[in-house]
Amino acid sequence: MLFWSGSRMGDSMRTQLVSAIQLQEVQQQEKHEELQEGKKLNGPLCVPADKTFTVEDAVEEIGFGRFHVLLFVIMGSANVVEAMEIMLLAVVSPEIRCEWKLDDWQVALVSTIVFLGFMVCGVLSGYMADRFGRWKVVFGGFVWSAYFSLLTSFAPSYGWFIFLRSMVGCGVAGVSQGFVLKTEFIPAKYRAVLLPLATIFWMMGSMLIIVLGMLVVPTLGWRWMIRISVTPSIVLIFLFKFIPESARYNVSAGNVDAALKTLQRIARMNRAGLPEGRLVEPAVRNRGSWRILLSPSFRRTSLLLWYSWFVASFAYYGSVLSSSELLEKNLLCVTNAEREHQVKHRHQGGVCYCIPFGYGDYQTLLISCLGEVALVPLNIALLNVFGRKTSLSVLQLLAALVFMMLNICSTMLGFTVLLFLLRSLVSMNFNVVYIYTAEVYPTVARSLGMGFCTSFSRIGGMIAPFIAQVLMSKSVVLALSPFAVACVICALGNFLLPIETRGHAGKDADFGYIP
Repeated sequence: MLFWSGSRMGDSMRTQLVSAIQLQEVQQQEKHEELQEGKKLNGPLCVPADKTFTVEDAVEEIGFGRFHVLLFVIMGSANVVEAMEIMLLAVVSPEIRCEWKLDDWQVALVSTIVFLGFMVCGVLSGYMADRFGRWKVVFGGFVWSAYFSLLTSFAPSYGWFIFLRSMVGCGVAGVSQGFVLKTEFIPAKYRAVLLPLATIFWMMGSMLIIVLGMLVVPTLGWRWMIRISVTPSIVLIFLFKFIPESARYNVSAGNVDAALKTLQRIARMNRAGLPEGRLVEPAVRNRGSWRILLSPSFRRTSLLLWYSWFVASFAYYGSVLSSSELLEKNLLCVTNAEREHQVKHRHQGGVCYCIPFGYGDYQTLLISCLGEVALVPLNIALLNVFGRKTSLSVLQLLAALVFMMLNICSTMLGFTVLLFLLRSLVSMNFNVVYIYTAEVYPTVARSLGMGFCTSFSRIGGMIAPFIAQVLMSKSVVLALSPFAVACVICALGNFLLPIETRGHAGKDADFGYIP
């Protein structure tokens, strides 16, 4: 009996020992699986499971590197395409005026219709970018604008021309969402430098279409100029596959795995690492909601930004179209005018009397385009020293002053210098308002916010042609004054903006928005 009891106790102890060993093996196996899972998500280092990081943290940790150079070049080339499509209007205007015997208002209507397409599709593309992704919208914009721009070169009449150009404007609205995609990958401390430098690509696009006009229009005509100008868009369609979808968009859509893979790819390219921990960020259901733009946190910002964008576009395209109109119609008050600039634009018997651009006119436009990048160092200094809000006010006040100085009689060199300064100021103003808008809105409404803003800017672009191209024929002073007044009002309104975004990484909570 004693033996049986001892045997039973021994069996019980052995059973407990085996159970303890099995439990230990199971615990070790679970620990091993957790470690392997951690390696998959966070890299080769073992990190505490309670540590987490956001996309903003990862972007700042990765820093600037080879990926951002690739991003800068490809997305900067998108600015080349956009600039070519917009600047094309200034180069083609004298040619279609002659070919179809157009009045001033008909020439102005071309630009207005283009910006109408941009305005309508600006809000739509912003909504789609927040709902379905930035990459899809930008890529679709490339294909759309290239296709309809090519069709424009075959337009048989004025009516077909303005319809097809409106479709091009719709495509360019999608391409402009590339600025949001680019901004969401750039660390905060580099934005004030890299984003203004992107102006170089806009200048390259403007200069390229002017050079094409100078070389192709006199020999092959404006139609072949448009066909050749489509080439960069076609090249970009194939290069765009190297740009990933925005990681910020992916986490807002709940696709954390895709966002993590994108961040790991960028980290490998930059030879950097991700922060310790797991990528954790809650999905947001009300992505792309316009209510966010008019919520108490952003209502005043949105209203003031809409007017700022209106003025930025109104002043920029006013300067571009005014310069081409003053040169084409020879309305300049020049003390040492050459013989070709002594011929004034007029109507004879109701038929438009037109003067095509000469070599000197193209040269003046080229020099003015250089103004868009000449003061980029000043732009960067203003952004880093004074911030976004003060920079906007200073640039708009200076632009108003130069607009009125164009009324002063001077030499041709003096006019070129003033035009150079004006293009610099209005271009820098556009840079700052772009940066501020991309930084101030939360991820879930950033593209929609940008879409609304660009739509209001196109209203300015729609009005500018009728002042710069129609009113200019009646009075140079009356045509330039609205641009100056609008800039002054906007400069004063910028002081009411409640948020300064300098130094912020773009976190939604920084500006009072908690998803």
